[in-house]
Amino acid sequence: MERTANSLDDVVIRAAMAPAAGEVVDLAHAVARVRQVTDTIRANVERVIVGKAAVIDLLLVALLSEGHTLIEDVPGMGKTMMARSLARSISSAFARIQGTADLLPGDITGISYFNQKTGDWEFRKGAVFANILLVDEINRIAPRTQSALLEAMQERQVSIEGQAVPLPSPFLLLATQNPIEMEGTFPLPEAQLDRFLLRLRVAYPTVDEERSMLYRFKDAQPLDTLAAVTTAEEMGRLPAVVRAVRVSRPVADYLLAIVRATREHPAIELGASPRAALALFRASQALAAMQGHDYVKPDEVKHLAVPTLAHRLLVTAQSRLQGRRVEDIVHEIITRIPVPVERL
Repeated sequence: MERTANSLDDVVIRAAMAPAAGEVVDLAHAVARVRQVTDTIRANVERVIVGKAAVIDLLLVALLSEGHTLIEDVPGMGKTMMARSLARSISSAFARIQGTADLLPGDITGISYFNQKTGDWEFRKGAVFANILLVDEINRIAPRTQSALLEAMQERQVSIEGQAVPLPSPFLLLATQNPIEMEGTFPLPEAQLDRFLLRLRVAYPTVDEERSMLYRFKDAQPLDTLAAVTTAEEMGRLPAVVRAVRVSRPVADYLLAIVRATREHPAIELGASPRAALALFRASQALAAMQGHDYVKPDEVKHLAVPTLAHRLLVTAQSRLQGRRVEDIVHEIITRIPVPVERL
């Protein structure tokens, strides 16, 4: 795409670096551009996906926060279509892995092979070297192979024969799992769940949304004609703006109060980790930037608390027997903790 006058090329490069003496980074301009880009991406994806603006926003939060997303829902909800639409919208490489028990680590990271034509060993990159990687039914992958994803998720690199190979930027891993059919699956360990920034559900469409979907797909496949609205390079620079979004001390204390309350709640056996607090902090910055302001409000923390924290918590056996949902417990915690109010 051609460089435009309101491109982030100059502003974001300054935001990503320590400002020189006397230089003031135009954060307001950079944040306004983040909102413009994400609004355009959302509208573009909605040309294919009907009525899921809130889910698309959470995927954009993960992308801007350099995090990853676990989608728990039944088949046929448009998860793959949504991932492909997002990849096309930002003109980035997309790859898909179908989770099976016989999947090997090399199928994900790549393999070295001997090229008889050149007489030398060469490395063939695996699916993980994409900007957006969709791992379908991740809980059907054996633990040994699942562990190959941990380094990619946390360090944004993979180790090949003792060498660390960086992944492209941006890099977003979307993993799906079916919460209904559990036969032949390997439950994700807590360490791996903790490395997902968000967990979300797509949910069934409304009657009006489903009717609109029927007519939209009646004659053609909208994804086939979907064009890019930005570049992967520009998206790779946006996290620098997100990290510059301000978080006041009262809002940070409010965030920590929610996190610490999960460790003290009688219905929760395993509370949120420090990594969870960092995840909620960064996700709140991303949502604030998407809404066009350069500081985080308590509302952003409240909005993201459930998708950021719920999958990291382990409820007690008694709570499970009582049918208590972890999402409801997090909502209960949020309602108990007073929201900081700005003094006039």
